[in-house]
Amino acid sequence: MKYLIPLLIFVFLLTSGCGPEKTPELKKAPVNSEKLIEQANIYFDVLPTSADNPDNLTTDSKIILGQTLFFDKQLSKDQTQSCNTCHNMTTYGVDNLPTSKGDNGGFGTRNAPTVLNSALHFSQFWDGREPDVEAQAGGPVLNPVEMAIPSEAFMIKRLKKDKNYREMFALAFPDVADPITYENMRKAIGTYERQLLTPSPFDNFLAGDKDALNEQQKKGLELFIMDGCITCHSGPLLGGNMYQKFGVYGNYADYTHSKTIDNGRYEVTQTETDMFMFKVPSLRNIAETYPYFHDGSVEELDESVKIMAKLQLNKDLSAKQIKDIVAFLNSLTGEIPAKYMQAPTPDIP
Repeated sequence: MKYLIPLLIFVFLLTSGCGPEKTPELKKAPVNSEKLIEQANIYFDVLPTSADNPDNLTTDSKIILGQTLFFDKQLSKDQTQSCNTCHNMTTYGVDNLPTSKGDNGGFGTRNAPTVLNSALHFSQFWDGREPDVEAQAGGPVLNPVEMAIPSEAFMIKRLKKDKNYREMFALAFPDVADPITYENMRKAIGTYERQLLTPSPFDNFLAGDKDALNEQQKKGLELFIMDGCITCHSGPLLGGNMYQKFGVYGNYADYTHSKTIDNGRYEVTQTETDMFMFKVPSLRNIAETYPYFHDGSVEELDESVKIMAKLQLNKDLSAKQIKDIVAFLNSLTGEIPAKYMQAPTPDIP
């Protein structure tokens, strides 16, 4: 029921007039932190402490295997790319490029989203074509523009030649005679990715710590709620839980200056109503995961906020309002678990 409120707000925004709105400046009086915490808890949730999958039970051996695979360039045809190449753990799970370079030197057409907290999304990829991180993990490996492995059989043959992998798969999947399979590779990588949760100061604020956000960040949160950003960016991830049309009040390329037009989820469903529909990205760690939008067409966060307000809400924000919202968005930057930021030692536990 709590997410019905943002939906009703969205309907109101769509029917409240055609002209752009000027969001009124908030008064300079200090923010009532207690009231703001109460209000924020209507729309958001503290980030969960786990992202377990009952169909892929977590074990230490499976995490270590998945972590090893994630950083291993053997997962690309010419051994030039690992999962970490595009989802770099030292730069918040992205490569900070508009689109990523593949094994053959070519570039893809969509921005690589962060892998951090991705296990909590309701679907994977910008077009939502896979249901979870386990399914997602197998896609780029076989994609000819990305890691370019020619077949599942090719990948498994390569892994079986590696003594360490023979031992690690046996430990991670002890109940099967032939543990090195493509499905188990996906499950192991997915298990590792389910550990990549990044709680932030905003979670402390939601939990009742009035001082977890500074005054500007609180002003930004007030604006974020009042302007209707919570229509799509709600829940524990502030997004990642629905599809939405990019360009409710105009053509997105007129604002992002995108070089090519991406039809979004329509490419998967061939359903007209899915034209320009994309999975709403999570705003967790958004200050670090530039450039923005599905094609990485906008470099700066403040410009992205300005574009979103205009395209999705038909609102013109002042420079100060944008700065306050950006300050709030910075409170969503969490800490990457240190033990998962690089490949584990090769020793078999």
